[in-house]
Amino acid sequence: MPFDSKFVNRVRKEFPAADSDPAGRKRAFLDNGAGTLVTRRSAEREAQARIDWSANVGNLFSESKGAEEIILEGRRAVADLLRAEGPETIISGESCTSLMFMLSYAISRGLTGTENVVTTGYEHFANINPWAELGGMRLIQELRFAKFDMDACLLDLDDVQRLVDKKTKVVTVTAASNVLGTRTDLIEVGKIAKDAGALFVVDAVHHVAHGPTDVQKMGCDALVFSGYKLFSRHGSFMYMRPQLIERLNPYKVDPSPKHGPEKWELGTRDQAMFAAISGSVDYLAWLAAPKERYPPRAGPQRSAKVREALKEIEAYEKELSRIVLDGYGRLLGLRYIPGLTLYGPKEVVPKIGRDPTFAFKLKGWEDRDLAKLLWDKYAIAVGAEDFFSRVPALYKAKTMVRASFVHYNTKEEVLAFLKALNEIATKKDSGKK
Repeated sequence: MPFDSKFVNRVRKEFPAADSDPAGRKRAFLDNGAGTLVTRRSAEREAQARIDWSANVGNLFSESKGAEEIILEGRRAVADLLRAEGPETIISGESCTSLMFMLSYAISRGLTGTENVVTTGYEHFANINPWAELGGMRLIQELRFAKFDMDACLLDLDDVQRLVDKKTKVVTVTAASNVLGTRTDLIEVGKIAKDAGALFVVDAVHHVAHGPTDVQKMGCDALVFSGYKLFSRHGSFMYMRPQLIERLNPYKVDPSPKHGPEKWELGTRDQAMFAAISGSVDYLAWLAAPKERYPPRAGPQRSAKVREALKEIEAYEKELSRIVLDGYGRLLGLRYIPGLTLYGPKEVVPKIGRDPTFAFKLKGWEDRDLAKLLWDKYAIAVGAEDFFSRVPALYKAKTMVRASFVHYNTKEEVLAFLKALNEIATKKDSGKK
């Protein structure tokens, strides 16, 4: 289903908070990089699971069996989203940070202290500290950061190739920078990792809502993402190659399962989290065929519909990004607004594209003051912080302002955002200091 304005308005009805905040104020929500709004399907399924299937698993009565089925269906849904081999490859966790630490510690058990780990220069700290800590414990020799072009904001693949050697144990990269919007060429990086015999790990947290994610195509060994970045609740998931699930040994208590994803999961699972993520995945499947009477079956049919929807989302967001960057009519885009410095690709990059995430600073304004003005006067919600990324410090900045879009954002919201920044930058806004 193509994303024309009529369909986008229909999409927004699937998100109860799309138009206004809890106080009833109409606003443009452009802080999606910190957490998207929640789709109705996800919220309703979570609520139903909390009421109907609150019993613990492992028992013989119906509520317990129902809870087990809810968890299994959640794993199936995530597997369909990622085109994984099956539900047995899907591990749940509190956050992607916790899952990354669990993975790094499990890998560390087979290290000698002579190995290295390679990542990129534009990572979130959730994909830095779990590996840096191994260096601090002398379990690896070095954590290496591949360079990226500070102007074009694209990863230097030659530098990745140079850094990866026979001692590289893990190549771990973000699918897209949560500050720059830069996408990593996962196919090429994956080839470099595999050629060296290294494990290939992907942090897909920021990218998962913006295009198809195919773990088999990219050939990764593990991939993480968070539900709250995909129109659902907090809680995260990790895909892991089946052989690796069995071969690695995470920290666990003795009575817990010895095999499968359960051996990686600490404590009792929250079935409502699995119900919520299945609602988000089914929402994506609905996007591809909103007129169909019956939803697609779990498995290849649903997976194909989700992929179709995410391709349409990617195409729509590409057009929004072009307006944000280049402007519309007399409204200047971020590339051209006087006094505004944009951090990230200045175009939708051929082949790999870019995510609709835009970090910037405006001359004469503190980041938090600018974000407050955008909210107070223009009803535009953006972020202003370091976003737990090493990127701002590389540009000698403590923080940046960030506007991040998803597919329920409208062209009108983009234009309102640009109009506000054009007014502020040209001193037409009375709030200018």
